[in-house]
Amino acid sequence: MSSSDASDESSARIICGPTGAGKSAIAMRLAESHGAVIISADSRQIYRHFDIGTAKPSVADRAAVPHRGIDVADPTERYSAARWAECAQAWMDEAVRLGRTPVVVGGTGFYLRALTDPLFESPDLDPVRRTALERVLPSIPTESLRRWCERLDPERAHLGRTQLIRSIETAMLTGQRLSDLHRTRARAPRVRARYLVVDPGPRLGPRIERRLEAMMAAGWAEEVAVLMREVPREAPAWKASGYLVMRAMVEGQVSLADARERVLIETRQYAKRQRTWFRHQLESDAVTRVDPDDASIEALVNDWWAGRRANA
Repeated sequence: MSSSDASDESSARIICGPTGAGKSAIAMRLAESHGAVIISADSRQIYRHFDIGTAKPSVADRAAVPHRGIDVADPTERYSAARWAECAQAWMDEAVRLGRTPVVVGGTGFYLRALTDPLFESPDLDPVRRTALERVLPSIPTESLRRWCERLDPERAHLGRTQLIRSIETAMLTGQRLSDLHRTRARAPRVRARYLVVDPGPRLGPRIERRLEAMMAAGWAEEVAVLMREVPREAPAWKASGYLVMRAMVEGQVSLADARERVLIETRQYAKRQRTWFRHQLESDAVTRVDPDDASIEALVNDWWAGRRANA
């Protein structure tokens, strides 16, 4: 993507960055000022009823600004990046027809890649063998999965748990590496994009901790207790960060203090992976990086919105 492409008004606006960085607050200010529609690129917020632990926008925010990509799937559904990208394109087109500007907001890198980078023709996976694998892989620790992936598809071994499982499934069931399939079965990209990467640097840790305290105070444990009665244990939605730990706490397997610490560690590790992804997977001439606590944040963000700034 050239610099001129990056600043082109027709390029899709994408606000991204690690969890807890302050993306949503910036998106809300822009959306209210410019009459935009916010399209969530968060693989956790797609699931209905998993609300507090996924930091979904408040009822007030959703009343003030149209949101898409939230509460679009039942907790038992599998929802792929390719499916999200198809829906996101439709939501973007809908916003334009209504005279609004779409802005994509979220931290799920593989969703953003599915929207902006070449997709690939996914191979069919034998359903019987895949079901057998699905009974085994979720119980394997993430670091063990990573070691498997280092042997089966080393290019993807640095990714998160969900991507590791997908890579292992593909390699074991097709004999082909998912990283190779992305290259050999590529489709044309859907959209061009310019990115606002939001990252407060060393202040991210305290932000994550404050947000966790707010989630606990808002009744996250009570939400999980209700979900345990209504949602099967193997439902994909339970993979959202922190929910399995909270479930263990509600079941009495871990104390509140231990659960809090484990969720913090899990969230920090997730944020670290996100930072790595956004640092290496986005084209630098399409990126504007901002610190949400910078005194000049408003000017920087407004310049990015207008396409006047696109620097690394």
